[in-house]
Amino acid sequence: MQTTLIPILFFFSIFFMFACIPFESENQSKEFIYVGTFQGEDSEGLYVFVFDRITGQMTHIQTVTDRMGPNFQALHPNERFLYSVSNDHFAEDKPFGTLSAYKIDRGTGRLKLLNEQSVNGRGVAHVSVDPAGEYVYVSNYSEGNVVMYTLNKDGTVNEAVDIKQHEGSSIREDRQQSAHVHSVYPSADGKYIYVSDLGTDQIRIYRIDRENDLMEPADPPYFSNEPGSGPRHFTIHPNGLFAYSVEELSLTVSALNVDIDSGELTQFQRLSLLPDGIVPEQSMSAADIHISPDGRFLYASVRGENLISIFDIDLSTGVLNPISHESTIGSHPRNFMIDQEGEFLLVANRDHDHVLTFRRDFGKGLLSFTGFEANVPLAVCVTQLIVEK
Repeated sequence: MQTTLIPILFFFSIFFMFACIPFESENQSKEFIYVGTFQGEDSEGLYVFVFDRITGQMTHIQTVTDRMGPNFQALHPNERFLYSVSNDHFAEDKPFGTLSAYKIDRGTGRLKLLNEQSVNGRGVAHVSVDPAGEYVYVSNYSEGNVVMYTLNKDGTVNEAVDIKQHEGSSIREDRQQSAHVHSVYPSADGKYIYVSDLGTDQIRIYRIDRENDLMEPADPPYFSNEPGSGPRHFTIHPNGLFAYSVEELSLTVSALNVDIDSGELTQFQRLSLLPDGIVPEQSMSAADIHISPDGRFLYASVRGENLISIFDIDLSTGVLNPISHESTIGSHPRNFMIDQEGEFLLVANRDHDHVLTFRRDFGKGLLSFTGFEANVPLAVCVTQLIVEK
């Protein structure tokens, strides 16, 4: 009797041992995080991580060292290519920075360089991709221009087809003596792009002429932010009817109605990003802004005070209601991203050389730190890719 039980007990012990081992289903998606950095002594380039949705942990798998200081990146809508910009000189005879195109290995998340082009301006700050996958837009902060490139089906990028040079200034003599193009965000249909110019306190609006590959001024051609506000980044609500501009210098957010037909922006609300009782200081500046996938909450980061400001969005009017200001547990939250599933928020704290993972409460919009951080020297931009099997 005892001899008979031994193989049975052995079978069950092996069964339970393997049952406790995490099993990766063939249908399970793969998730990757790309982190851009500033150039510095310890920073090596563009960092690639595998993201664990169960724990919120990031595991480093690759560092792309083609260019130093790849400060911002954006995915192609087909999620097979990634575009990165840096101030690393494109060539000895072309001292402007570099736009790099990468092919993504969808099995591993690793990047392979396809080709590069000059950014055609000083102080490159931002890159974005047309929703139809036909164009890449580059913002040159110091030069004050926006540059348009066409894309090939293989993901490679051609030389610039259009460049719009901004002119003007505003009331902050230390920061607004000339145009400073900070970012470009296309409308969901790609018909318009919204170009935030910190130096002129304007959001320029361009209509995309796809027949001639041009950026044409819309009618009206811009929205004027409050003098001295310094518009930096921009986000459009999933319903396409509302948009929000984070204003770096005034530490505010402007809520705007969007005319889908003309692209026109009209302000209906403007709020401080700081908690009550906190007095704005020169060391503080607003940085990034995003909306949760369900359209219910808006998040914006504030450097210096090092927090994420959270607002409830009235889905019928777009009106914002402040609900919380939460610490980023690190200094200089230059950029952050909200997970496509809405479950996590990842923030790049540049001066603490890390990316932190927060869980997001779906019902209340609040954040809680997972305890996981990824060491990334001078981290400035976080981008997510989910590959569905």
